[in-house]
Amino acid sequence: MQEAQQVAKKEHRHILLNFSGSDWCGPCILLRKEIFDDTAFSKMADSALVLVNADFPRMKKKQLSKEQQQLNDRLADQYNPQGKFPLTLLLTADGKVLKLWDGYPAIKPSAFSSQVKAIIDADR
Repeated sequence: MQEAQQVAKKEHRHILLNFSGSDWCGPCILLRKEIFDDTAFSKMADSALVLVNADFPRMKKKQLSKEQQQLNDRLADQYNPQGKFPLTLLLTADGKVLKLWDGYPAIKPSAFSSQVKAIIDADR
């Protein structure tokens, strides 16, 4: 997250922080496939966002390093104390929360991208 904040400040971007359970959370998997992997979202993200994924896998073969798990746990303590999955937050480069999506946003990828872009534009 510190690295993401440095990049965001340097390149005048915002941070999109996503809490996911990549190998067990159905809505998390759907969010990645239908929105984050979508071309419209990728184009917008490439110029406006620094993406951070705090993943909490359960399968042994996908376990994170101890260091990465500790980093993700600290992010969860700060931004996701209730342990919701998926949880997506749009942050300023300083870590201030501008918008929070609790669960899978049931909108089209282009609408999600437009929503994110509108919030970023309003914050500039």
